[in-house]
Amino acid sequence: MKRFMFPLFWRIFLSIWLAMALTVAASQLATRFLLDRERQAIERQVGLQALAREALVIRERKGRGDAWRFLRGEGERLDLHLMLIEKEQGEHRLPRVIRERIQSGWYPHKPAVIELQEGYQLVAWPRMGGEGWLDPRMFRFVELGLAFLMISLACWWIARLVSRPLKHMEGTARSIAAGDTRLRVSDRIARRRDEVGQLATAFNGMTDRLCQLLDRQTQLMRDISHDLRTPLARQRVAIELAADSGADEGLIESILRQNERLEAMTGQILTLYRVSEAGGDMEREPVKPLTLLNQVLQDAADYAEHQGVDCKLVSSEPGKGVSVLGDRGLLQRAFDNVLQNALDHTPPGKSVHIALVTTDDDQVQVTITDEGPGAPDDLLPHVFEPFFRADKSRSGHGWGLGLAIARDIITAHDGQVSARNSDGGGLMVTLALPVFVGS
Repeated sequence: MKRFMFPLFWRIFLSIWLAMALTVAASQLATRFLLDRERQAIERQVGLQALAREALVIRERKGRGDAWRFLRGEGERLDLHLMLIEKEQGEHRLPRVIRERIQSGWYPHKPAVIELQEGYQLVAWPRMGGEGWLDPRMFRFVELGLAFLMISLACWWIARLVSRPLKHMEGTARSIAAGDTRLRVSDRIARRRDEVGQLATAFNGMTDRLCQLLDRQTQLMRDISHDLRTPLARQRVAIELAADSGADEGLIESILRQNERLEAMTGQILTLYRVSEAGGDMEREPVKPLTLLNQVLQDAADYAEHQGVDCKLVSSEPGKGVSVLGDRGLLQRAFDNVLQNALDHTPPGKSVHIALVTTDDDQVQVTITDEGPGAPDDLLPHVFEPFFRADKSRSGHGWGLGLAIARDIITAHDGQVSARNSDGGGLMVTLALPVFVGS
């Protein structure tokens, strides 16, 4: 059954519309409250009715001037403006703003008017700054303030409604890209009945499908590699038996070399998947990178001599005694793979330079630089991908697995790997590992 959808467009539209409506209603209520408070403050003045009658008596006995002075004195005492006027003709004596307030039938912001039976009225309104009197401009500020507050809250809620799930999906995508394929967008977001919920559902479905395809690919490569090892081993035995029986020596050597290449490739693939599956769960021990590099150079000495390439190792003084925590065999394989890659692409008569240094952020860096043709700058980010070949100038050796395996090994040891072209044009690969500080 298809779920009812509440599009994001209408959510945003209705949220802003409701915010505006609530703003108008709240401002009206606040204005009414302030006006009622003002009127009540005026009418609460004690003796205002009696004061009006007393002023009327003084007017009749002593004249208009004495009544005016009396009201002025009482007004100063009560902090009010007091005016005694005739009900029919006297309003013109009032200030214009007060007349407008009295004559306005809809505007409740009016002065207090005390009705007297003799046809007079006592009009009273607080002096500016007196208790209860509010400047009309204040109501505009109150309304604007409430509108700003309500609309700001509505916009904040809308921004949060849209950005929070998108930020969650972005974080999930980054984690999946980093290798944690178990993560998915939360069900709370996927159940939303709008475009964000549809996007989250589609994202989860896409991720499930891609992970299934990657798992199948991984399983297929693993199975093929395992299955190849047995027939290759048997083929090697058959080749050796054929050589012993007097078969053509050149042909046997050619077949044996191809067999060794296939065995090396299957071994590389199995190492790649073993490191990927083990992750950070491998057994670790303190290892000196300088010792491993010397061992790697010793193992590669015959191949380097065959290639006509000289290997030069330089270590800083702090780097000679530094240790890292990791698997000795895997780290040696990582260094060896990078060195073999450099040897494969360094012309005869040139050199491979290996440097070991420590950094200020407690890392040890191993830099292996060849003097080959390097790689195009736009392809450098891909040199650590499995089966990747930069271009024809760097092809013809291996299967594009050596650097990928080195990257996975170093990453599993909480390190980083990077590659760039050196100033001399060769490829410079840097392997950084955290320094082990232990007892």
